[in-house]
Amino acid sequence: MPTLAVTNFNIVCSVLGGFITVFGLVSYLFKEKFYLSEALISLLAGVVFSPHATNFAKPLEYTGSEANLNIVTLYFSRLVLGVQLVLAGVQLPSRYLQKEWKSLALLLGPIMVVMWIVSSLLVWALVPNISFLHSLAIGACVTPTDPVLSNSIVKGKFADKNVPKDLQKIIVAESGANDGLGYPYLFLALYLIKYTGEGGLGQHGSAQKAMGLWFGETWGYTILLSVVYGWVVGWIAKELLHWADEKKFVDRESFLVFAITLALFIVGTCGMIGSDDVLACFIAGNAFTWDDWFRLETLDDSLQPTIDMLLNLAIFIWFGAICPWDSFVHNDVIPIYRLIFLGILILLFRRLPIVFLMHKSIHQIEEKRQAIFVGFFGPIGVSAIFYLYISLEFLEGITVDGVQRDDAKKLGDGIKVVVWFLAICSIVVHGLSIPLGKLGFFLPRTLSRALTSQSANDNEPFRVGERIRTSAISGLRKRRNRNRSASSRQADSEASTPRSASNAPPLFKIGGRVICEPNPGSATPGDPGSGEPSTPSTPPAVAHQRTIRFPDDEPPTLVLEATDAERREE
Repeated sequence: MPTLAVTNFNIVCSVLGGFITVFGLVSYLFKEKFYLSEALISLLAGVVFSPHATNFAKPLEYTGSEANLNIVTLYFSRLVLGVQLVLAGVQLPSRYLQKEWKSLALLLGPIMVVMWIVSSLLVWALVPNISFLHSLAIGACVTPTDPVLSNSIVKGKFADKNVPKDLQKIIVAESGANDGLGYPYLFLALYLIKYTGEGGLGQHGSAQKAMGLWFGETWGYTILLSVVYGWVVGWIAKELLHWADEKKFVDRESFLVFAITLALFIVGTCGMIGSDDVLACFIAGNAFTWDDWFRLETLDDSLQPTIDMLLNLAIFIWFGAICPWDSFVHNDVIPIYRLIFLGILILLFRRLPIVFLMHKSIHQIEEKRQAIFVGFFGPIGVSAIFYLYISLEFLEGITVDGVQRDDAKKLGDGIKVVVWFLAICSIVVHGLSIPLGKLGFFLPRTLSRALTSQSANDNEPFRVGERIRTSAISGLRKRRNRNRSASSRQADSEASTPRSASNAPPLFKIGGRVICEPNPGSATPGDPGSGEPSTPSTPPAVAHQRTIRFPDDEPPTLVLEATDAERREE
């Protein structure tokens, strides 16, 4: 007998598949007309499906415990960042890191350091009873810009119209590289917290041991090894794909998915050796397309953007469902009014002032408006959540007699509330900035035109019984009268002056067909007495048309069939 099987797996498949299906029906409208990011829409959908609303999605029930939920979120973030950063490296031009190393050095050096220090100072000033060392750890989590959220300003119709290509590329390169370079900032604070503790009372050593581990493990093993490993794997993968393509061993489907599978391989292997898989994926993507061959071969392919979109939708639905919304109001770390004020200050002063001051040294930023744009759009998203759960995993290991140390537990509670709130603020604010900016630009002009036209119409007297003629109809009739008078003048001139085939311009029909005029005294095909069938001198050009066309496709060539009356006239 059939029974209902309302299991977790069936619910997750239904919710995820149903949302992506419905969103796909209006995706062009939301993203290219309203300029809403898919991250914001997915986050709101996750909130609707979460236990805070409809309770369709139950993340804590799926994972079984809070610790398992943290692990799942960490691994999910690693997966998404790994694939995103390989694709970010692949879409950059040939030898981009080598050519633009000066601009990247400024963005990843002094600008990133200032972002870290400013974020930490703001956290230290607004979060009560927190040490500066703890604020350095929280500031490190929100320092990197997010490559997932950066897609909203470097892809799509808005970016094509408003953001120069060179600026798009440097934003992609920075957001890809600084994700992996967040490790040194974070672990400098975490090692000092572990080995010095509060008040300078160390547990296992001193600040010298912390600095030794920071230089040796973080810079040597985590950063340098990941750079070398990512470059070697990316280069070998490029050469192997070249060889397989020359030998005709690889089919088109496997060729297109090669970069994505490369990302999965690097995430897995770097995770096993404990290195920085995020940075390794970005470096591997650059090495993989160092000669620009793979990028140009897949330039018009839609598989990589499709996988990118699916991952974005899935992870932000997950974030909306697991976000600790209640803790923003009910916590022992920071009041809600201070949290809101902190979010505003972070978005305004974390990145914008330093980018504006140094924009003249970055040749891709040509004017002040672009500097403000680049400074403001430094989103906090998946990378911040990734570093949040890296921090929580590290802090759980700071124990005394098998129990987590008090300062580590206090920092864990604070970092979770603050980083989650700042990430949500960035997703919402940066997701709404472009549509609100467009609305603020067009709405005053539209209202001004409406009021001007209304006042002009009010000055005209209105008579009962008089027919109302709109400006559009009157303008159309005027153009029609002008066309008729021009046609009559042309007909009079042609009747008075014989047309010469040598100086007369050719006449075209829509679709590319040339209308040829016969020479006097010569028989042409189709004339009575010529004995040849009536065929056009030049066949009409017919465009190969797809059954389905999308709004951003190029318009097809229009071909009109001649009616019987037109054939008789010809």
